[in-house]
Amino acid sequence: MVSGVAADEIGVLIADDQDLVRIGLRSLVEAEDGMRVVGEAADGIEVVAAAAATSPSIVLMDVRMPGIDGIEATRRIVADPALEQTRVIVLTTFELDEYVFDALRHGASGFLTKDTKPAELLRAIRLVAAGEALLSPSVTRRVVREFATRPSRTLKPHPQLGTLTEREREIVGLVGEGLSNEEIAARLVVSPATARTHVSRAMIKLGARDRAQLVVFAYQSGLVSL
Repeated sequence: MVSGVAADEIGVLIADDQDLVRIGLRSLVEAEDGMRVVGEAADGIEVVAAAAATSPSIVLMDVRMPGIDGIEATRRIVADPALEQTRVIVLTTFELDEYVFDALRHGASGFLTKDTKPAELLRAIRLVAAGEALLSPSVTRRVVREFATRPSRTLKPHPQLGTLTEREREIVGLVGEGLSNEEIAARLVVSPATARTHVSRAMIKLGARDRAQLVVFAYQSGLVSL
């Protein structure tokens, strides 16, 4: 199911294999001013095709779906140059779902649990559509700690890591720990504006599409101190 979207509207594509979940999400989004559901999909193959056809602002992506799972679907959507402006929010049943970090690694801009309150979900859609990453500091800390302690963890430093100043490397590590700009500023005794500037410069140098990807780079490059 596909519908048009006005220039000032946030187009949302819903991907979930449960009919009731899709119906609920559709009703919620369609009732919100400035948002429109541009399509629905019940499996991973369908959502990739629907994204290519509708160029949504946001994809609400279930992790476990038939065909291909939400992780692979996210990877394919993020890898499509025509969908550079599309952002993926992963929906999970459990906050520490084993797939969460993989979703972030493959380009998701954040994640929400399926019991998230409606107002928070709508706020999240607006936040991510505006280019922010949906990663609360407390959840980020738990997710990174969970996966940083995996026996199979292997470091893969970012190829542009050497372009960062020592202070930028330190700040990327703090972002990886889940600290907000305000918390980074307090930790380093600098102004929040200075912290934001360092984060922005690091994102540009590393080619991070959003803060979520910066967290992944920090983890993979061994900059996270836990």
